[in-house]
Amino acid sequence: MNPVGWFEIYVQDMARAQKFYETVLGVKLEKLGNPDASLEMMAFPMGMERPGASGALAKMSGVPSGGNSTLVYFICEDCAEEAGRVAAAGGRIEREKMSIGEYGFIVLAIDTEGNMFGLHSMK
Repeated sequence: MNPVGWFEIYVQDMARAQKFYETVLGVKLEKLGNPDASLEMMAFPMGMERPGASGALAKMSGVPSGGNSTLVYFICEDCAEEAGRVAAAGGRIEREKMSIGEYGFIVLAIDTEGNMFGLHSMK
């Protein structure tokens, strides 16, 4: 079993963060229903039969974004492609594409909410 079952990226402006991740990753996020009105969530694509973890953007009163110590890596075909869309979507690259040896390549980026995230690919 994979050790990660779910992730949440906390945001302050849901529309801005949703647009950023949809633009950079080329995916469509979907609103998750929630009985608690103080929590708004937009889920990344997921399939229960597929390996790996999915998660959501989360906006909750009193929970700040940015400055956290959690780092989520999104799987990519070639992380340079997604990295090339970060600045145009309102984010910035913290560390350009770099080799991590036999484990492929990563890029570290900052989203519109101040959260650092990673992009990972094998090429």
